[in-house]
Amino acid sequence: MLQLLQSASALLKIEYIAATAACFILLLLSALTSGAEAAFFSLTDQDLEKSRRSTHKSQQLVYHLLQSPRQLLASLLIINNALNVSIITLSAYIAWKIFGTTSMAAPVMVVSLLLVTFLIVFFGGVLPKVYARKYGYTIAQRMAPILESLRPMLSPVAWLLTRISSFIDRRYRTRSYSKSLEELHHSLDVALSNEETSPEERKILRGIVNFGSITVKQIMRPRMDIVAFPRGATLPELLPQITQWGYSRVPVYRHSTDQIDGILYVKDLLPHLGKGADFNWQRLIRLPFFVPETKHISDLLQDFKEKHVHMAIVVNEYGTTTGLLTMEDVVEEVVGEINDEYDDEEEIIYSQLDENTFIFDGKTSLHDFCKITEIPFDAFNGVKNEHETVAGLMLALFGRIPTVGEDTTYGRYHFTIESADTKRIKRVKINVTSKKENYHKVS
Repeated sequence: MLQLLQSASALLKIEYIAATAACFILLLLSALTSGAEAAFFSLTDQDLEKSRRSTHKSQQLVYHLLQSPRQLLASLLIINNALNVSIITLSAYIAWKIFGTTSMAAPVMVVSLLLVTFLIVFFGGVLPKVYARKYGYTIAQRMAPILESLRPMLSPVAWLLTRISSFIDRRYRTRSYSKSLEELHHSLDVALSNEETSPEERKILRGIVNFGSITVKQIMRPRMDIVAFPRGATLPELLPQITQWGYSRVPVYRHSTDQIDGILYVKDLLPHLGKGADFNWQRLIRLPFFVPETKHISDLLQDFKEKHVHMAIVVNEYGTTTGLLTMEDVVEEVVGEINDEYDDEEEIIYSQLDENTFIFDGKTSLHDFCKITEIPFDAFNGVKNEHETVAGLMLALFGRIPTVGEDTTYGRYHFTIESADTKRIKRVKINVTSKKENYHKVS
C-alpha cells in the first residue's frame, strides 16, 4: 500500500513538473509571437523594399505577409491569445496541484492572477516588443516561415475576424467622418459670422471643408462640352482649331469621343508648325489618364501630382467617356475661378435677382448651383437620380419636359421654368425661401 502511494506521489510530481515546464514553454512562444507582431509592424519602407528585391525566401516571405497586414495581425493575435489562455489554464492547474483543492481562498486566487498577469504582460509582451524594436528585421525574417506554414490553419478564423473588423471600421469611420464634418461646418459658420470676412475668404474656407467629399462627376466638364480633335485630321486642318480654342492640351479621338486615344500637348507641335499635310503629328499624342466618375477629387489631385499629368478623361462603369477634368478644375474648388486670357469672363451663366432668387442656365451643374447659392451639396440627393445639371433636376422633379411658366417646389426651393422648348430646358429661376444659419453636412 505504501509503495502504491509513493508511486502515485511520484506521478503527481512528474505531472506537476510537466505542467510547469509547459507553462514556461508557452510563455516563451507568447513572447516570440508578441515580438513578431512588433517586428513586422515596425519595418520601414526601406526594409520592405529590401525584402521585395531579396533572393532569400525568408526575406521574400516578410514582404509577402505584409501585403495582407490585417490578416497577418489577426493571425498573430489568434496565436498570442490562444497561448495566453493556455498559460492561464495551466497556471490554474498548477495552483490546484500545489494547494490540493479546486476551491482556493480569495487572497490566494488574487495573488495567483496577479503573478500570471505580470508574467504574461512583462515576459510575454513588453520585453519581447522592446527587443523587437531593436532587431525587428531579423525577428521578422526568422518568424516569417513559421507564420507562412501556419497560415492554412489560421486563415479561416483570420478571414472572419478581418471581415468583422472591416465592417465595424467602415461604419464607425463613416459616422465619425460625418460627425466631424458637421462640427467643422458649424465651427466654420461661427467663424465666418465676422463681418470682416470677405466673400472670397468665405468661399475658400468652404471649399477646403467640402474638398474631400466632392467626386469627379460633380465638377467634370460633360462629354458634350469637350473640345477634342479627330485623329484623322491633317496638321493644316488642326492648326485653325488650335488657334480657335486656345487650349494647351486637347484630347484626340478615333471615331468619337467615346474612344479617346490620347492627349495632344500643343507645345509638342511648336517645332513642326511649318510642316505640311503629310506630317505624322499623331506620333506626338501622349497616353490618356482615365479615372472613374466616383473618384474623389482629393484622390485625383494626389494622382495628378504623382503622375505629373494635368488632365484626366472621366469614364463610367462601361468604359464610356462621360467627361473631362483638369488640374485647374480641381484647384478651383478651393480657390475659386482661375481665369486666364483664353477663358471666358463668365463660364457659369447665371444672374442673381435678390438675396434668395437666381436664374440659372439649364446646363449648369448642380454642384456649381449649390456652390453659388451656398446650399448643401446633398440637398437634392433624394430626387436627382443620375442627373447632374439644373435641367436634369427639373426633368426629375416634373417627370417630363416642362413648359415655360410651370413651377414646382422641393423642400425650401421653388423652381420656375423661364425658358424651354420641346427638347430641352434652357433657363430656370430658383428661389430659396429661407436661409439656414447652420451649414448642412456634406455626405
